[in-house]
Amino acid sequence: MRKVRVMLIETGQTDEVEMIETVTTAVDPSPEATAANPLKKIPALIRPDGCTLYDSRVITRFLDARADANLYKNNRLWEILTLEATADGLLDASVLMVYEGRVRPENMQYEGWVEAQWGKVEGALDAIEARWMSHLRGPIDAGQIAVGCALGYLDFRHGAREWRKGRGALDDWYAAFAERPSMKATMPTG
Repeated sequence: MRKVRVMLIETGQTDEVEMIETVTTAVDPSPEATAANPLKKIPALIRPDGCTLYDSRVITRFLDARADANLYKNNRLWEILTLEATADGLLDASVLMVYEGRVRPENMQYEGWVEAQWGKVEGALDAIEARWMSHLRGPIDAGQIAVGCALGYLDFRHGAREWRKGRGALDDWYAAFAERPSMKATMPTG
């Protein structure tokens, strides 16, 4: 969801989209999420002149095209999409860790599964640090937005895990990226 909100700000489209706040989970989907998306997930972009779009990657791609913002630059498209997929996978694994503690009954929680998810997070972080720093230092694109949002979520929900340890370049990049007005305006709370 944050990635879509950042994209709206970065492309100057915040006044063109009505945001509907809802709270939803995998086991208790909100009526709004259920009505908008057959997968019962957020985000969803309800368009009056076309089908409802869902999945943040689809929505951000649509918003980029609509604004002609070129955040999915054609000459770097595959790199951007791969970086975005890496960040989204990192985020998915970290969300599943939260769900394990919040949604599953305590007697059914499996620490080995949680640690396996954290292993995915660490693998993605290591790959970004090792392979993607020159890309992250380039002009802003959708891959950078995805990485920035994923790292922000790690700070928000998994700060005690110290993702920065041994990843100085990524830590430095994120410190600067987090200062963007779009990132500050969408900082998670609660």
